[in-house]
Amino acid sequence: MTMRMKWYGFVALALLAVGVASAQDDATWTVKPEWVRAHEEFLASDAMGGRGSATRLEEIAANYVASEFMGYGLKMAPGMTGYLQSAEIDVAMNTNGRQRLTIVDAPTKTSRKTFNAVGYLEGSDPASGTILLTAHLDHLGTKEQAGDQIFNGANDDAAGTTAVLELAHALASGPKLKRSVLFVCYGSEEVGGLGSTYFGAHPPVPLASIVANLEFEMIGNQDPKMPKGVLLFTGWERSNLGPTLKEHGAQLGPDPYPEQHFFQRSDNYMLALKGVVAHTAAGWGTPPTYHQANDDLEHLDLAFMTAAIQSMVEPMRWLASSDFKPEWNKGGQPKGR
Repeated sequence: MTMRMKWYGFVALALLAVGVASAQDDATWTVKPEWVRAHEEFLASDAMGGRGSATRLEEIAANYVASEFMGYGLKMAPGMTGYLQSAEIDVAMNTNGRQRLTIVDAPTKTSRKTFNAVGYLEGSDPASGTILLTAHLDHLGTKEQAGDQIFNGANDDAAGTTAVLELAHALASGPKLKRSVLFVCYGSEEVGGLGSTYFGAHPPVPLASIVANLEFEMIGNQDPKMPKGVLLFTGWERSNLGPTLKEHGAQLGPDPYPEQHFFQRSDNYMLALKGVVAHTAAGWGTPPTYHQANDDLEHLDLAFMTAAIQSMVEPMRWLASSDFKPEWNKGGQPKGR
């Protein structure tokens, strides 16, 4: 084959790809299961070593997410010079003498960095506010134990990270939205929500402009207490966000585990304390793989996951295109610290 023929073949394939993308754009967006699996295959692979909080492998995961954001056409968030937001964290001591990680203002001899991946889809009317879609990209890393020592975190929370990625893919590929959308995958959730804490203290847009925050956490399996295909929504009764999204097609329902206090146990809570209407959508609230070495690709329900993400595309597009402003119900907003 001549070089010219190879070139024509390349051009033909490129045009075909554009045509496929355009056809996808013109119709209702379809989240493809192979896209969902591809993210999981990378993020939850043994090569990623469990994406331990504030480790080199967490940084690699953040860079993967950032590169996908760029590939989807997202821009850097206002005031940022890249797609990564970093913070220094170090070991401190609790009053009971136990070690904990905490954010520090400057590097120390023992501190290390954690990373948030941030992508921005600017709306046609930025003054109408910003929607924030989030997940956490870290997990537990490895542990010395008999058998499998890698805690892959396929469900916790590569699944939520995948949801944020594919919603970015969908919304960036469609018509321009009225509101801007921030897509953020936090680091160091597993050691105290440090990535979201840092983001809340250093947001690229004013917190007052964030219309709503929806966190995606462990959406890789169906909860047996929920109706088929439905994600649980933490703090359902606290605001009008969940019920309104459900009215617009989101497969969401009330959290059946109020005793577990899931609303307070995810990254949404850091922003809820600051007044942002912020909740978490999750799959099985208490899966048997939770914080276990068998939280791997083999134990995911990829069909459920794909359908759950798909159900959020049009409701998110509606929320980012409407004048509806979510509000706390009376007594629903948690008290700030």
